[in-house]
Amino acid sequence: MICTMSAAAVAVWLGTVVTILSRSHADRNVYPSAGVLFVHVLEREYFKGEFPPYPKSGDASNDPITFNTNLMGYPDRPGWLRYIQRTPHSDGVLYGSPTAEHVGKATVIEITAYNRRTFETARHNLVINIMGTEEFPLPYQAEFYIRNMNVEEMLASEVLGDFLGAVKNVWQPERLNAINITSALDRGGRVPLPINNLKEGVYVMVGADVPFSSCLREVESPHNQLRCSQEMEPVISCDKKFRAQFHIDWCKISLVDINKVVPVYITRPNPGTGILPEFGEYKPPSESLKTRDYFSDFLITLAVPSAVALVLFFILGYTMCCRREGVEKRNMQTPDIQLVHHSSIQKSSKELRSMSKNREISWPLSTLPVFNPVSGEVVPPIHPDNYETTSMPLMQTQTNLQNQITIPQQRPSGENYVMSTFRRLEVNGIPEERKVAEALNL
Repeated sequence: MICTMSAAAVAVWLGTVVTILSRSHADRNVYPSAGVLFVHVLEREYFKGEFPPYPKSGDASNDPITFNTNLMGYPDRPGWLRYIQRTPHSDGVLYGSPTAEHVGKATVIEITAYNRRTFETARHNLVINIMGTEEFPLPYQAEFYIRNMNVEEMLASEVLGDFLGAVKNVWQPERLNAINITSALDRGGRVPLPINNLKEGVYVMVGADVPFSSCLREVESPHNQLRCSQEMEPVISCDKKFRAQFHIDWCKISLVDINKVVPVYITRPNPGTGILPEFGEYKPPSESLKTRDYFSDFLITLAVPSAVALVLFFILGYTMCCRREGVEKRNMQTPDIQLVHHSSIQKSSKELRSMSKNREISWPLSTLPVFNPVSGEVVPPIHPDNYETTSMPLMQTQTNLQNQITIPQQRPSGENYVMSTFRRLEVNGIPEERKVAEALNL
């Protein structure tokens, strides 16, 4: 395919590749000084030319662009360098205060711009060459806490210039520089409520070459220290020079004279046996390691619990199967009267079951005619042919009884016999004359 391309097309294609590479690897050099605040603004306008134009004319400025910054070859920035961008439609800011340890070392920061509309990226390199001077750091350093400012607002050159002008008017130094700026959120502050004109707060450290002025020293007076302990505003004579634009919390001001600061040398403890020495090559363990026998571990892990479980199983089986008390021992421990009652109930139940199985057998004794010794009457029960007697009572009155027979009844001496009425009893179609004879003592 490349062979069929014309020379002009190849030239355009190579030019495009060169342009992309130059945009991806364009380096920008800056030269901050150690001990002085470094601020670098990542302007969105600078990166817009590398993205395709917006479909609608005049709306190119509305592209949401965010930035990602990291040290080349590492996922994050150096410890002294911070980055902030409030919204995708605002510029990003790199800021920090390099130290003397980084003097003479080129720090390459990779800046990747993301266009949130087209999802395209552009990369630039920022080379920070930290310079060292004998004038810095300045010996007298004061840190102010400004409550009505955010860090990106304070990083603006005109705002920072106004603040340094107010400090210089109060302090009267020959040299005055901003050393560092830190957001209150990085010091453990809380995010403010979404209320207008309520800011996060920012710490600004400045350095000068002359001692602190009397106005700044007023914070250290016992009266103001007492007011600060009671969460009251201290009385500072020079506060009116800041109040017009900056609301300073004088209870949080810090005054440090680095000439009087005693350096603290931390002695490292002697390394133990598990710590490698500072110098020398690392020597890994030898490859000829002894083999380990895991049979004992297997026995302890599986065999022992299995044996214990098997023993418990046999004990439980012997207890449940071979040590049962049985029916005989239960009957021996049961009172005789309870056994008699239980036996009678069992016999009656068996009799009822046998009756329900075969209804052609003779009637049980409990269904024989009942003899009234007072009246001399025998009232037999009723047994219809269809045997549907579940809804009929066992005993009925003698009114309207069928199959009745009349038998004589003996009266006292001197009187004739009278006839009593009995029902003719039949079992399976055969009259039961024997029962009637027994009732009459014949």
